[in-house]
Formats: sequence, C-alpha cells, structure tokens
Amino acid sequence: MTGAADGARPWPDKPLAVLVIGAGFSGLAMAIRSRQAGLDDLLVVEKAEAVGGTWHENTYPGAACDIPSHLYALSFAPKPDWSRTYAAQPEIAAYLRGLVARFDLDRHIALSTAVTGAVWDATRSLWRVETDRGPLEARVLVSGMGALHHPAIPAIPGLHSFLGPLFHTAAWDHGVPLKDKRVGVIGTGASAIQLVPAIAPEVGRLVLFQRTAPWVMPRHDRPIGAPLQALFRRLPAARRLLRAGQFWLREAQAASGFTRVSGLTRLAEAASRYHLRRQVSDPALRAKLAPPYRFGCKRVLISDDYYPALARPNVTLETGRIQTVTPDGVIMADGRHHPLDVLVLATGFDPTASLARVPVVGRDGLILARAWGERVAAHRGVMVAGFPNFFMLLGPNTGLGHNSVVLMIEAQVEYVLACLAEMRARDLAAIEPTPEAQARDLAGLEARLSGSIWQQGGCASWYQDAAGRNVALWPGTVVAYRRAMRVPDWSDFVFTPT
Repeated sequence: MTGAADGARPWPDKPLAVLVIGAGFSGLAMAIRSRQAGLDDLLVVEKAEAVGGTWHENTYPGAACDIPSHLYALSFAPKPDWSRTYAAQPEIAAYLRGLVARFDLDRHIALSTAVTGAVWDATRSLWRVETDRGPLEARVLVSGMGALHHPAIPAIPGLHSFLGPLFHTAAWDHGVPLKDKRVGVIGTGASAIQLVPAIAPEVGRLVLFQRTAPWVMPRHDRPIGAPLQALFRRLPAARRLLRAGQFWLREAQAASGFTRVSGLTRLAEAASRYHLRRQVSDPALRAKLAPPYRFGCKRVLISDDYYPALARPNVTLETGRIQTVTPDGVIMADGRHHPLDVLVLATGFDPTASLARVPVVGRDGLILARAWGERVAAHRGVMVAGFPNFFMLLGPNTGLGHNSVVLMIEAQVEYVLACLAEMRARDLAAIEPTPEAQARDLAGLEARLSGSIWQQGGCASWYQDAAGRNVALWPGTVVAYRRAMRVPDWSDFVFTPT
C-alpha cells in the first residue's frame, strides 16, 4: 500500500503539528526526516491516488530522468539496485512508492485528497486548511507541491476544435492506439525528446512541430548489471563514491561557468554540434536542428536516440509557424496542411501554477498570489514574509539546470526542521522572515541572475516570468546553496511567542 485512500483512516479532529501538501520527492523527504527528528504528529495530503508526484503523473512513453539514478535518490534512502544509469519513470515511481513501506509512512499519508485553500488564523497561530475531504488545522504548513505537473497549454487558434484524441504528455491517454496512426507532437522540450524516439517506430507518420531547436548532448545510458548492483549492496562506500563523482562533476560545470557565458559555454556548444553532425547526415535537417541561442539558456537535453528518430523516413520536423489547428490536423502559416489522427502537446508545465491555484492567505488577509504580483520570490526559496509557519520545498529560484534537485530538497527539509527545532526551543507560536531579509535575499539573487546564461543567452524560456525574470533556477552551485541553508540566521526572522 502506498498511502491510505479517502476514508481509510480517522480524519484528524485536532490541530496537527505539521501538514505537508504533496507526496512526491519533497513531501516524502519532509515526512521521513520529520519522523526521524521525533516529529510524529504530521500528515501528508496528496491529490492523486498514489504517491510519486511528477513521477506518478508523467507516464508518457519514454519518460525517464536526465540525472543519473544514484544521484536522483534521497541520500538517507539509497537504492543500490538501479537497473540503468538513467532510470525510467516506472522505476523512479516504484522507488518513491517503496519509501512509504520502508519508512512506515502509510498512516501519515492521505491520498485522493486535494487542498483547495489555506488561511492563517492569527488568533490561534495555526493554519486552517480546506480540502475536498474536509477541513484540517495545522501549526505548520509545508508545500511540497512541486512545479512540473500543471500542463502548460499553448494558445494555438483552433486547438480544441481537433476531433481526434488530443492530450498533454503529463496526461497521457494509454487507451489511444498509436500504431500506424498519423501523430502530431507540438513541442521539442524534455518530454518530446524522450517521447519521439519511443513512438516513432510504431506510428504510421509523425510530425514534430518545433518552435525552437534545443541543445542536445549524448546521454550514454547503459544497463547497470547484476555484478555492479551486488557490489553496491555489499559495499555501500562504492555506491557513495559513484554518487560523489557524479555530484562533483556537475558542480564543476556550474563552478566553471555553466550558469553564464564563458569558455566552457563554447566548448559545450562544440560538443553538442559534434553530436548533431555525428547523428544527422542531412545538412538541411541539421540546419533546422541548430539552436539560435547560447548553450544553457534553455534546458539542455540529453539523448542518444532523438536525432536518429528525426531522420526516420516516417518522421517530419516542421519548423514553420502554426496558423491554426483544424478538426483533422494542423495548417501552417504558409497554407500547408498536416492531416493528423492524434495530437500530443509536449509543451511543458506552468511552474507557478500549483500555489496560484490553491489560495494561500497569510497575515492580515495577504494572499500569496497578490504578494507575488510583481515577482515570485521567497526568502532562501523556502519562506515568505507575511506567511507565518509556512514553508515551501523547491520554491522560487531553487531549481537546477546542472545537478539533482533532490539535493536542494534535502537542504530545504533540514532548514525547515531547524526552524521547527528553534520554535520548540524558544516556545514560539510562529516564525516568518522579515520583509527586509526577504528583500535583501532577492536583491542578491537578482544581482547574480543579471549576468547569467538564462538572461544573457539570447532566449526566452519557462524559467522566466512574463517580465523575463528567472523565477525558477538557482544561479550557483548546490554547495553554495547548502552552505547558505546550513544554519538559519535568526536575525532574519520575526518570532511570535506562545
């Protein structure tokens, strides 16, 4: 069992110590470390019917991680028997489900329970939370909702006039047969680069609609055989050494300038172009696949089979502008018509939608969406001024373009636990950052971002808001972030005594 479904446990009738929203990597990590710290009065609510978050929702063909398996696992919950260098979605989802039994979390998880709103009650110093199953109260509210599960639907004229199956990769319809069908895929991001090679051999015709070509590097994915798995089980130090090597290689990339235009940028661009030349012999197709911006400005993708899939005779790469979607296909701006049986949106996600869709009301009626009216921001990416006892995991500007976000999650979980320990030690009712501390934090962040590859690389991406500001990624190394998060600066906070 991977958590209790609706009605499987008594609903809490008194305030919880901690309520966690979401049972993906963030929510499960928070629950595990809280219990290990002696904090047992907690509940994790998950809107889906199973734990896993992104890895439960995204089941499209070819779905996999682009971070090495051993680095994409909780440090306190290793998995020695990963089957591949880069794990596929089913194995990652199974790993996350296995954490529930491994750490006895079942009684702390309520599945099929969607949070619909949360309001801070200043008179009682607690959060009143509404769910579709009933109200809850909690002294501390932790958002582990993540950013990559609310599909971004493009504003293409006529999109919903299409009469055939139409769905986003994050809501893959496994009941739709693709064999010998004419399939259109809109988008060339991380989902498409995995999906296209997976379905191209099966479909009759595939048209990939590309707006901007991505930078692609080799994946070098390999099976991890039984001998290595046995070694990692018998000698945990060997697994830790591998993980450390993977970590420091990626940290070196960031420290050497991966986050800004540098000599390393030019070297990476040359390596990516070589990968393209080696796999695509047709000069015309290569020209269509050449990115018009600097390496790293958008998410860098890794694949060994994407380019070969585009060279298949039944695959067409369409780089023209879509004029409209019709009931039976897509019409381009130059009048050409692509007849289609199935249309797939591989158009990514809205990273700010999770909290925007759940009204969170803090001190004095301040609504989080309005507090973020000008710029989505949080103190250390975790807390927001005006929202006492509210914490976010993988909040604004704590995503990564070079390393495993699981490492960021762990740093944030420890930061939250340090705050909760301080509250107990001082007998506090509430804690929140001061507006001044949050403003200083944001100013430093903006200064570092101004010269970053994401702002100077000549592209627009989902990392940026409508004003072009990067609200998603951390502009530095994981080491730097973890150092900043190791010990909270208590002068940055407002304390409310009991």
